[in-house]
Amino acid sequence: MGLKRANKANAQFNMSSLTDIIFLLLIFFMLTSNFVQIRPFDLPESDSQTVAPTNIVVELEKSGAIRVNNIEVSESVMLRALGDALEEVNDQASATVTIVAETGVPFSRITPVMNLAAQRRARAIIATQPRRG
Repeated sequence: MGLKRANKANAQFNMSSLTDIIFLLLIFFMLTSNFVQIRPFDLPESDSQTVAPTNIVVELEKSGAIRVNNIEVSESVMLRALGDALEEVNDQASATVTIVAETGVPFSRITPVMNLAAQRRARAIIATQPRRG
């Protein structure tokens, strides 16, 4: 008696569960990522359109206030706090320090931050705002 078997392997792959997992991972990473929050003060103007990812934010105000990653520090411990923040970065090769210096901050307060970033082989960028006009 010649009975045929009806068990054939299905060669199709169902993508719906995979897209659900990818969507959930995307939501998870969006909710757990850190957003750069810069206090509203007057920044230097520039024609630059470059947007760079950042790991560490150093804010320098004319009044003398200094913040490293939104934590207020004194000028005497700023470099130590920045060094500690640089050591916590997972990928040292792509570490980026964003210097947010209010218009009118002397460059002599910015150069130590840039020098420390250079010593640690991190990129240092100065935040600017678009030119008005």
